[in-house]
Amino acid sequence: MASEFQPIGVFDSGYGGLTILKEFLNDLPGYDFIYLGDNARAPYGSRSFEVVYEYTLQAVNKLFEMGCHLVILACNTASAKALRNIQQNDLPLLDPDRRVLGVIRPAVESIGDFTRNGHVGILGTVGTVLSNSYPIELEKWAGGKVVKTSQEACPIWVPLVENNEIDSPGTEYFVAKNLRNLLSADPEIDSIILGCTHYPLLLPVIRKFVPENIQILEQGKLVSAKLVEYLERHPEMDKKCSKSGTVKYYTTENVEVFEKNATTFLGQSIKSEKVLLK
Repeated sequence: MASEFQPIGVFDSGYGGLTILKEFLNDLPGYDFIYLGDNARAPYGSRSFEVVYEYTLQAVNKLFEMGCHLVILACNTASAKALRNIQQNDLPLLDPDRRVLGVIRPAVESIGDFTRNGHVGILGTVGTVLSNSYPIELEKWAGGKVVKTSQEACPIWVPLVENNEIDSPGTEYFVAKNLRNLLSADPEIDSIILGCTHYPLLLPVIRKFVPENIQILEQGKLVSAKLVEYLERHPEMDKKCSKSGTVKYYTTENVEVFEKNATTFLGQSIKSEKVLLK
């Protein structure tokens, strides 16, 4: 049994989840991982709850077929629009011993370590912002340490990252505009959560337009630290995760396109395989 390939599954609609995976590989270097990107149908941000749920469930089922007992939805939109349904309605029927976790709650649980005055800003896709997942989860899990949450949807940021426009003047324009809107909504914000896995690549630009006294929280580091804690708290799940340091990459898109773009997010070259979701 121990020799079986039972990786931790990491799913995203596109490439941003690779910023989460990168932190997993730093913190859990001996574990096996599978990354699955539904790049052919990305982005998910503007899609309906029903469609995001359907696509995400297809990906979860595929990762289960590939041997994963634990799957991380490394996608804010999937975490916001599909996670709860999958956890409550599908897992009990599919396999009650498997687990699917998201990226919103780990960030939310950590916010109390950063904010001093309880004023928190969220930057996210249109889908994540409209879902109100962050305000809802902050109220539930932040231990009363958040008094006001302000959100700003940034629909242009993901295309800018995925088209390698990070250093362009247009990127500065849109980043500055969205940050101005967020900070105008609540001038007392002292912590900002980057509520999309693409956004860490824009951090140098974001930092230009955010006062130094404001903390900027990257999800990857927070989610990875919480995954380490989760595996320590759940040795029964840890035993089901094989540990040979292997990482496999799958995409629903053309593999050459995926591998080229993935290099931007991982900082290294990879090899991938194409997979169909249905």
